[in-house]
Amino acid sequence: MSRAERALAGASPSVYWLDDPDRPEPLPPLGGPAAADLVVVGGGYLGLWTALRAVERDPGLDVLVLEAETCGHAASGRNGGFCEASLTHGFGNGLARWPDEMPQLLELGRSNLDGIAATVAAYEIDCDFVRTGSLAVATQPHQVAELRSAYDDMARLGEHVTCLEGDALRARVDSPAALAAFHDPDSALLEPARLAWGLRAACLSRGVRISEGSRVTGLGRSGAGVTLGVDHGGPVAARHVVLATNAYPPLLRRLRLMTVPVYDYALMTEPLTTEQRDAVGWWCGREGWSDAGNQFIYARTTRDGRILWGGYDAIYHYGSRIAPAYEQRRETSLLLAEKFLDTFPQLEDVRFSHSWGGVIDTCTRFTAFYGTALGGRVGYAAGFTGLGVAATRFAADVVLDLLGGEETERTALEMVRTKPLPFPPEPARYLGIEAMRRSLAAADANGGRQNAFLKAMDRLGFGFDS
Repeated sequence: MSRAERALAGASPSVYWLDDPDRPEPLPPLGGPAAADLVVVGGGYLGLWTALRAVERDPGLDVLVLEAETCGHAASGRNGGFCEASLTHGFGNGLARWPDEMPQLLELGRSNLDGIAATVAAYEIDCDFVRTGSLAVATQPHQVAELRSAYDDMARLGEHVTCLEGDALRARVDSPAALAAFHDPDSALLEPARLAWGLRAACLSRGVRISEGSRVTGLGRSGAGVTLGVDHGGPVAARHVVLATNAYPPLLRRLRLMTVPVYDYALMTEPLTTEQRDAVGWWCGREGWSDAGNQFIYARTTRDGRILWGGYDAIYHYGSRIAPAYEQRRETSLLLAEKFLDTFPQLEDVRFSHSWGGVIDTCTRFTAFYGTALGGRVGYAAGFTGLGVAATRFAADVVLDLLGGEETERTALEMVRTKPLPFPPEPARYLGIEAMRRSLAAADANGGRQNAFLKAMDRLGFGFDS
């Protein structure tokens, strides 16, 4: 048995965050016809933030959330819990795509993060929200220069980042794999499922109606509004609708090539002993960690002394297939365990308690896009690519602005006014994504040097991110 197999022996094939005795009981399904001023389809972060922000902005609004399963059951409940100020899937992606707007986007991102902190405090959401900041870590020599260049760009725009090398880095987190890093203070960590459940409770406290186990099967115009078909209930009449289904098949035909579902995987260790914690030295600041590879690892600590370790592989299945069978992938779990043991050899005796995976959505620009349909009656946002914990709150306000016909600082952004390139239909979609994944892995293995395919995709604005 390999060391990775030993570390994974006995790991529960379930999501650590959802394996919580405080998980709320499901709410009843719709059960019959209904009507509302605003119907939100989807009870993940985007849907819950949209419902909550709608009634905070207009306390008299009648809002109904329709969730096919339970609120927070999918990506919103199983992600890494990185709540970053970035609205653009990282500084580098934003600077490359919207250089003129970056100062404004950075400020809006910080304000959005402050808004999340205020919401957690106001509604007393117990999700271990801690503003730790995050570490971007170079684990290969060529990444050191790339990090220094990114640091220079961030410092030029007034970002309060700190370069860390040698003893200064070891004081934050002790790993022989970490060659250099920079610390960005505009980031927090939280427990993702508990945030979703807390937003659910906050919505209910403000009069939002939530029906779980209520899958929306279709929507269409009806006079001045929209009618939705719902399993086990309906029809539902709405003045406005927000679609917040993200990775799942969209109800609008125009969105079918705009995103693809990919599977992301993570492991959670058992609680570390005091000696093991001291050996790593990570618990002083509890910063989030992500390495600087194209196929990158993300990691963080928990309040009960565990380490979450995830990422690297991003698996796409032909035809955008989504299935429960894809939520466990032994090959990826073993790879993640090996990388963990390489990164923290002082933790060779640590075992993993949980191993899981799940689907997220991505688009060709890595960050969310926005729009309306059916004559402005339906709004949507999608394409968050794994950094939606904070960005979904901003997106909720954008979509509400668009539905209200409001011209705001948010709606004036080029990032909001433009859309990414669509993915091609199959089989070109699958072949292109696989070529992209292999090319990214090759670049990581070859000092960051891009092959001709990656260079061509960069010029076209196509991307695929792990």
